[in-house]
Amino acid sequence: MVATPAYAVIEPRHDRDYFTISDLSSEFAVTARALRFYEDEGLIAPERRGTQRVYSHRDRARLAWILRGKRVGFSLGEIREMIDLYDLGDGRRVQRQVAIDRCQARIALLASQKRDIDAAIAELTEFVDVLETGRAQDHRG
Repeated sequence: MVATPAYAVIEPRHDRDYFTISDLSSEFAVTARALRFYEDEGLIAPERRGTQRVYSHRDRARLAWILRGKRVGFSLGEIREMIDLYDLGDGRRVQRQVAIDRCQARIALLASQKRDIDAAIAELTEFVDVLETGRAQDHRG
């Protein structure tokens, strides 16, 4: 059984109003450097309190989207487009539909790649069998 990453299903955190860089680094198993990179890319926007970054529930949710998207092969541009649709104010309908469409396209691509990989494995396995048969005959002769 494959373990589900912590960010696959993000539960609301009603026990706190904000998160520190350490909180999110620990929860999502990412480095502080990665969080700063996502901030530089405009994907998350923590508030500054002096020198400390303070992350909102929105930042936390966006981080979950980012990590989920990266894990399945979406580019940061694609991820940005999907998470930015949250702000349309339509109850996330467009965001959900775009995400569904993108995910279905990604599933089709991965399924195609899997078929190609399975075919390559079968071809290589058959080739190894042929080579091993030849090697066995070399040792007899």
